[in-house]
Amino acid sequence: MSDLTYFAQYGKMTDPGSYAHLYTDLPSDVPSLVKIVQGLIVHVFWGESYGLHLSEERKAEVQLRSMERRLRRMLELDPSSLTTPRPNEKKVVGNCRDFSLTLASMLQSKGIPARPRCGFATYFDPKLYIDHWVCEYWNEAEQRWMFVDAQLDDVQQNILKTTFNTLDVPRDQFLVGSAAWKMCRGGQANPDHFGIFDMHGMDFVKGDFLRDVAALNKMELLPWDCWGMILTEYETLPPDDLSMLDQLADLTAKDVPEFDTVRKIYESDPRLGVGDSIQSYVNGSMEHIALR
Repeated sequence: MSDLTYFAQYGKMTDPGSYAHLYTDLPSDVPSLVKIVQGLIVHVFWGESYGLHLSEERKAEVQLRSMERRLRRMLELDPSSLTTPRPNEKKVVGNCRDFSLTLASMLQSKGIPARPRCGFATYFDPKLYIDHWVCEYWNEAEQRWMFVDAQLDDVQQNILKTTFNTLDVPRDQFLVGSAAWKMCRGGQANPDHFGIFDMHGMDFVKGDFLRDVAALNKMELLPWDCWGMILTEYETLPPDDLSMLDQLADLTAKDVPEFDTVRKIYESDPRLGVGDSIQSYVNGSMEHIALR
């Protein structure tokens, strides 16, 4: 299977399951799909910008991992076609990962290679690298992978004063987790400048790096889901672990030209792969979650 064929197919999280029929009438061009995604989801941290005061019950929708569960909730809130923009109070609550996952799922439904990527954006705070996800898709006409930030609608772009094309995010504006790892390990950046809120540092960088590697292998988990080496503190990692991670970062920091190698490392190394269960931070505490 070629890389493009692999990423043109659903994974466990992007699969719409019993709601696949909702994708039938969707357009296949990226700008239209981004508008549709923005008409379905409201970001949990941006509610106030849209005049929303989200209840704790509504905020809990960010715990919905799979597209099948997200689509079910979308229909519960508003049974209209996905192409019908919802009023803000009828949009499902999500975060950057969910905008990226939804766009990737819709693109895959059209046979377009797509993959959510986890890393850090420079455009939320010019002094910091903020934890973020975007969707990367294969532009057949231009023969290259392109980043799309489906979260940044007109409201957010105006507030952030965005100057780049959000449908082709420059790679110096969004760094995948492995690129951040390489910068910090090489002394080119301060790991304390990477994170979100009061969470930052080399362990945070390692977490986004490993979440991105999992996402490349079609396991796009929530930003607070933990497993394997994510649970091991950076300062305690033995040299062999650091060497493996450095090799993996070299392979995934750009557009992943040697994906077969990445897949083999991920599937053969129990320190990296996501098993049948994970640990996840829910309501301020760590919970054991079985993946279904």
